[in-house]
Amino acid sequence: MKHAAISLAAAATLASASAAGAVTHDYVVTVDADMQHMQVEARFGTRIDRIAARSRDAGDFLTNVRNCSNSSDERIRIRNRRMLLPREGLSCLRYSVDLEKAAAAEQRNASLSDANIIVSPAAWFWRPELQGNDEIVVRFELPDSVSVSVPWNVVPGEIDTYQLLDSPESSTAFAAFGKFEFIETDIPGATLRITLMQARDEVQSTNIIKWVRETAANVNLAYGRFPNPSTSVVILPVGGGRWWSDSPVPFGRVVRDGGETVELFVNQSRAIDEFYDDWTATHEFSHLMLPYITSRHRWVSEGFATYYQNILLARADRYTEERAWQKLWDGFERGRQSRPEMSPNEAARAGIREATMKIYWSGAAIALLADVELRQRSSGEESLDTVLDRLQQCCLPSERTWSGTQLFKKLDSLIEEPVFMPLYRRYANTSGFPDVRPLLSRLGVTVEDGEVQLQARSEMAAVRSSIMRKP
Repeated sequence: MKHAAISLAAAATLASASAAGAVTHDYVVTVDADMQHMQVEARFGTRIDRIAARSRDAGDFLTNVRNCSNSSDERIRIRNRRMLLPREGLSCLRYSVDLEKAAAAEQRNASLSDANIIVSPAAWFWRPELQGNDEIVVRFELPDSVSVSVPWNVVPGEIDTYQLLDSPESSTAFAAFGKFEFIETDIPGATLRITLMQARDEVQSTNIIKWVRETAANVNLAYGRFPNPSTSVVILPVGGGRWWSDSPVPFGRVVRDGGETVELFVNQSRAIDEFYDDWTATHEFSHLMLPYITSRHRWVSEGFATYYQNILLARADRYTEERAWQKLWDGFERGRQSRPEMSPNEAARAGIREATMKIYWSGAAIALLADVELRQRSSGEESLDTVLDRLQQCCLPSERTWSGTQLFKKLDSLIEEPVFMPLYRRYANTSGFPDVRPLLSRLGVTVEDGEVQLQARSEMAAVRSSIMRKP
């Protein structure tokens, strides 16, 4: 993609990494006009003795792998996902990729037009492990008919050049090639890089990009700015493929790989008003308020995002206060009924397929308990919003994977008296569900025949209203 814009905050991040004297590995990636073949040349800042790709199938797409460290241009053999490098190490590597074959194996291409393809870097990007402040700089050399979109940080002042630092890695990260709509748009605290892939059927692109921008800006209603100054957003039309459903946004996820990307799968046949009423995008953007949490504590990341998806939609006036509390109540009930023999940690180990509601809603219940305690004991001066504000200032975006306990200990270090680790010790390994019903009653959230009613004269009505109110 022929652009070089980047936010000032992201540029400062790149500059600080370079100033640290990091080893730089330089890659040049060339794609032909018909997007059938890719050539990669890597020149390493130091000799390396190990290089690998993350996909177990990556070796199937490789052709003509060569050691270009010297004039011998010797072939390099592949075993499983590893290249068998010479004993003395490697300073230069050159290889080709059957891009057409790799794209055929990618399920996300099912509903896309032939003018654009997605091929995960896991399938073609062979790289050394990064240590400390080491970095990889990737420059794409493309014909005019082909653009590129990747989740990595843009290098300021360069065309189609990106930087990777050490970060959590995902085998589902995307790289898009071809003809697609791309826009950079500013919201408070961030530049969003939005890629809208072309569907086989027409997509209402202008309306969808406007919806993405406004929905991302809803996250600013937590503490006034977006958590990551440079975030990629990829819009993938679902067509009739794997993610098809009647929902306007049937699926979304956050991918962390050298940067943070929000992928949103959209049902282009739905009216644009339905998108604004859907919670999926708000949930995914809310994930960026936390670092990447290890899967054994998935209930923390999913739960906090579930809590905020309802709060932020109320603050954005998409939900009434009653509707937001109704959704929270209904969710807590689903969580309470889901796998009552499991604790949150046990549910996370069992996985999403086995204990989805327990994972999402036990974490949301703990987020509510923490938020109310912070607001009540500080007379409204502190809240979950203010603590996450401090977390963002000190620690986000993060280049490492955190455990739930590491996160909770860090959050407690940002306030005078601990809240989060006491909740962890009480609930994380306790079967059943955090009983939030007494707290909801004190907040004035009562239920009759399944319908939430808000009591104006309840003990903590002011706290209840403050949670859903714009800062």
